[in-house]
Parts: sequence; C-alpha cells; structure tokens
Amino acid sequence: MSSPQFEVVAPFEPAGDQPKAIAELSAGLLRGDKYQTLLGVTGSGKTMTLAHTIAAHGRPTLVLSHNKTLAAQLYGELRQFLPKNAVEYFVSYYDYYQPEAYVPSTDVYIEKDASINQDIESLRLRATSSLMERQDVVIVATVSAIYGLGDPVEYRKLMVTVERGEQRGRDNILADLVRIQYSRNDVSFEQGTFRVRGDSIEVFPAYAEQAIRIELWGDEVERVSKINPLTGETIAQLDRCAIYPAKHFVTQRPTIERAVKAIRAELAERLTELKSAGKLLEAQRLESRTNFDIEMLLEVGTCAGIENYSRHLTARQAGERPACLFDYFPPEFLVVVDESHVSLPQIGGMFNGDRARKTTLVEYGFRLPSALDNRPLHFDEFMALTTQMISLSATPGEFELRLSGGVIVEQIIRPTGLIDPTVDVRPVRGQVDDLLNEIHAREAVHERVLVTTLTKRMSEDLTDYLQQHGIRVRYLHSDIDAIERMEILRGLRLGDFDVLVGINLLREGLDLPEVSLVAILDADQEGFLRSDRSLVQTIGRAARNVNGKAILYADRITGSMQRALDEMDRRRAIQREYNEVHGITPRSIIKSMDEVRLATHVADARTERPEPRDAAPARVDLRDPAKRAALVATLERQMRSAAANL
Repeated sequence: MSSPQFEVVAPFEPAGDQPKAIAELSAGLLRGDKYQTLLGVTGSGKTMTLAHTIAAHGRPTLVLSHNKTLAAQLYGELRQFLPKNAVEYFVSYYDYYQPEAYVPSTDVYIEKDASINQDIESLRLRATSSLMERQDVVIVATVSAIYGLGDPVEYRKLMVTVERGEQRGRDNILADLVRIQYSRNDVSFEQGTFRVRGDSIEVFPAYAEQAIRIELWGDEVERVSKINPLTGETIAQLDRCAIYPAKHFVTQRPTIERAVKAIRAELAERLTELKSAGKLLEAQRLESRTNFDIEMLLEVGTCAGIENYSRHLTARQAGERPACLFDYFPPEFLVVVDESHVSLPQIGGMFNGDRARKTTLVEYGFRLPSALDNRPLHFDEFMALTTQMISLSATPGEFELRLSGGVIVEQIIRPTGLIDPTVDVRPVRGQVDDLLNEIHAREAVHERVLVTTLTKRMSEDLTDYLQQHGIRVRYLHSDIDAIERMEILRGLRLGDFDVLVGINLLREGLDLPEVSLVAILDADQEGFLRSDRSLVQTIGRAARNVNGKAILYADRITGSMQRALDEMDRRRAIQREYNEVHGITPRSIIKSMDEVRLATHVADARTERPEPRDAAPARVDLRDPAKRAALVATLERQMRSAAANL
C-alpha cells in the first residue's frame, strides 16, 4: 500500500477494522473529499491506520495534536512506522512563557519573560529544513503550527550553498554564515556554531546531528564532507551542501532599514491619534518605547519584542496573516487533526485570547497597532489553508461530524481482541483508602495505575499521601515541561514507578499498555473534565491491557457518566461478536523496553540512556570498527551526562 515516497515498515499487517478504515480514508482522499472523520476507539491502532493512509496518499502531511505530550508520542510511533521517511517534531520551544501584558485595573505592566528549550528549537529547524529538501515528510505539531514563523521565501533565500570546485574565498563563506545567525566558536563546537582551522571550516547546522567540513585550497572549495562533530571522523563526501539559517527569524540589513521607515511612519500617525484624544501619558510612553526599539534594531539588528514589528519586517498589509508552518509545505498537503474534539476548538480559541491581550497593550500605549498582526491564524484562515483534512478521535465532536457530512469511518474492532475496560462505580466516601488497596493489588502483579483528579493541588497532595504510604508515584500536569512529561511517561512504562496522578493530561491518546487500572476521583462533578467524552477518553487509557478496569468514584450517576457507560457497552458488544466469529482470545499489547524508548524518543532530547557502570573502555578492541564506534557513543553519552550534572 505504499507510494514511491512513503514506505510503511511494521512487524504485522493491518487487522481488525484497520484494512477497511485505510481503504475508506484512501478512497476519500483519491476522490478529493475535503473532510473525513475517523472514529477509532482506544487501542484499535489509529496510528498504524494513519501511517498506511499517508503512504497510500503519498503527500507531505501535517499531523496536529492538542498538547506536547501526545505530539511526542505520535512522533515516536510514526517514526517507527515510517523509518525511511522524514518524520519531524514541531512544538513550542518555550519551557516557560510569560507573555507581555498590561492590567489597567491595577496599573500593572508585565514584561515578556521566556525560557527557550534549545533541543526543541533544533527539532523545529530540522522540520522546516526537511520540508525544503524532501517530499516524503510528516510533521507532528501542536497548535504552535498556527503561530507566526519566518517567511519561507526569505528563509530559502538566506540558505548558504557550498559546492565542490567552486571559486569562493574563506572570508566570503564566514560572512555568509554570520549573516544567517551562526556564531564562531573554536572551543565548544555545538549546534548553530562554526569553527575555523586554517583553510578548513567546520559548520554544525542548528538542525542536524552531523556537521559539515569545508576544505579550501586558496579560493577554491576543494572538498565538502559530512563529519562526526565529536570525533571529526568523515562520514561521507559531498558534491554540495545547503546550510539553512540557525533561526527562523533572520533579517537582512536592507529589510531592517525599510521596516524602520514604516515603523516611524506608523508611530507618527499613532502619536497624533493619542494626543488628539488627550492621552498624553500613553503617547509619551509609546514614543519612548518605540524609539528605543528602533535604535536597537539599527544598532544590533534585533530588540526585545521584535516579533511585534513583524508586519513591517515582512512588508505585510494591515490585517494580513503572518507566515506560519503551513507556508513551508508544498500545495495540496494533507492535514490530520488528532483528538479533533479537543484540537479544533483549541485552534479556534487561540486568536481571540491573543487579540484581547494585545488590544489592551495598544490602547494604553505599550505597543503600536501593527502589533495586533503578530498573531496566530484565526479559525477561518486555518480552514482556508487546509486542502484536505482527516479528523481522528474516539469521540468526534459535532463540528467535525458536520464537516464530513455526518459520514464517519469507524474503527471499533481491535486487532488484539481487547474489550473496553470494565467499569465500577464506587462511593466518594473513603475513595483514597479504597484506591490505596487497589494500587497494592496492581503492584503485586507489576501493573500500572493512572489516577485523575480535578485540580493541580489535589494531584500534588494525593501524590504526597501515596508516597507516605510507600507507593512509587509521580504526578503530571501543565507546569511540567514537554520533555520532562515524556520522561515521566517513559518512567511509568518502564516500571520506574507504579502510579501516575494527573488531571487533563491523562486523557486523549496516551499509549500506556502497562496500565491496567484507571481511577477517576469525583467522577460525578459535571463539567469539562467529567463530560461523557472526557470519561470515555480517560477510561480508554486502560483499554490496551487485558486486565483493564476503571473505577469511577461517585455518589450519583450523572448524565455524562450514563452516556459514557452506554457507549462503552455498545463497543464491547461489537468487539465480543468479532472475537467469537474469528475465535480471538483477547491479549494485552506488549512492547519491549527498546520499543518503549523509541516511542518516547523525544525524551532523549535531554536525557541519555544510562550505560552499565561496569562498561570498561580499556577492554574494548579498538581495531574492530563496530566496537570502536560503540565505545565512542558510550563516551559521548557519559560526557554529556557529566556536563549536564556539573
């Protein structure tokens, strides 16, 4: 079922409802259907269905997920199914982000504060560079994909190309590298830097794992090589190489000078408006702040909050949408929205929240009106950029069902024969002590437990209580950064601890076959976290284990609970009938430690797999190339670990 561009590699063929779903989705794409919806239950293999559909369609694909944790999991799974293709990861690179804001009621101005994760920035750059070079690309992204990004036309123009045999001086190459935001560092060779040794220039692209060596003979490029950045060993000889900018936002001097003229013109117009309205304080504030930013732009090429001048820097018209990840794709790419019942409303809400905050900043003289055009896409723009879309969910929302004309592709039957977890409803009184007994029962058979609470405080307090009773437990919520979330999920799956307590992050899509019990505290509290869709999704986390069970702690059965229970009864009946007809005995999904590590690959952006302490470098036969390479890899991991723990 693979196209010339994509090739699915899997140890098993599609089974259960997968062949039917793949055929129906592929036929819809071939017909030109703009919108399709796949209703796939937890554990039915939606990711494999997606991989085969992408391969059959043969076009670059953007897969959108509503949070970084699920995006990282999808990224790991698709890398396994499409190992020969460029599967990339594109999420927000902020570990911490406090946006600029002003609160008029208390006259408090909050300056922008952010911490950038360089590992994720490197993955983002690799994603866009893959789109520039290849057709067989799948980008797994979050809502970050609808936010402003550097103009792809300008990005491609700034690409530095070096060809073997061309006439080009050393200083010319160095100047080009500096122009695209690479910095010289002859001591610490890391991503986004270059070093010079005589007539040899070594460049470590910001998006790559291997470096480039350019060797000159006078003003002629004698040799271009791909090298190991740690050992300097040559990996391959190249005829040419393309080096993309080290940042998505790279601005040339003529562009800055043109933008400054436009900023000054807008400032003069806005000052006239404010003064005529009697807002002298706002006018003085805006004038001093903007003039300072202009001086910084002219002197150093950047300023704090430079993104607020993006309309002028990219010569856009007022109201025109900014360039974003969508613009890096070729025409007619495929968009897949995972957990669409959450992701689509999230995309729709981004524009309004951003607009409200910036309108206040403009009104009180902190920003020029053009700052409003530094924004995410609004929903109509997102839909207009989407040529064909597939929505994936175990519980599709009304909007996506309406888009697909009420027609859905169902994937109810699990190839493993697993049936939806059994559900117990127990009283709220004594719920924590009852939960403790259930956890002990799961510990005895080496199975894992998920517990969902309503608030962060409750999750932390419950974690403390369970730890006091000797339980190996961690908590997971939105205050934990993206890579650490994957480290925690990997730890749960590998058995580093037995219980994970969370809130909203323990719902859609998490692939945790080791989990046999899901406990939902205060299940009768009606609301977003306890709606019928949320309950089905949360209970589904135990659907990959043959012993899967869910406990709802509630003193009454709400309408949401009843609808969730009825839907799971329907799905159980379909699966049982299929199992009886085909003689299938349900079995848990079992994955090896290496498969778990590969599926949680993003966690490796910061941590390395520990090596045995008794690995003795002195005993390695260095004459054997394979053993020598293994030793180098081991030493490199140990070096990075030691550096991180200084």
